[in-house]
Amino acid sequence: MAIKSHNKISTDFSSSTMSDLVFLLLIFFMLTSTLVSPNAIKLLLPSSTSKTMAKQTITVYVNDQYQYFVNETPATLENLQMSVASALAGQSEATIVLRSDRTVPIQYIVNVIDAVNQLNEMMKTKYKVILATKPIEK
Repeated sequence: MAIKSHNKISTDFSSSTMSDLVFLLLIFFMLTSTLVSPNAIKLLLPSSTSKTMAKQTITVYVNDQYQYFVNETPATLENLQMSVASALAGQSEATIVLRSDRTVPIQYIVNVIDAVNQLNEMMKTKYKVILATKPIEK
């Protein structure tokens, strides 16, 4: 006499819970992606513990007398853009390291960044400006 079981095991797979999980993951990633600001300008502050390993192409200096230098060559605000362009001739992507005295007002730093941004728009290049810092002394 064979004993028959009244409980039958179903081998079907229910995918309704998978759509709930995908929906929750979609909401999670949509919310977290709005918290990230991709257009933020990343600058290194005058004293920092972080290190940047960007390849340095040219250096722009602003000393405490508010004078500009492009690779130790003196430049004025009027010819700063052309000095940077001539130093980077033939390169479409480059990194410009901006070294300034800590007493220099921020406007002089912004002048260098504006000159590079205008150069990027005119020449269709991708020059980046980073601000050089010194490590925090312990």
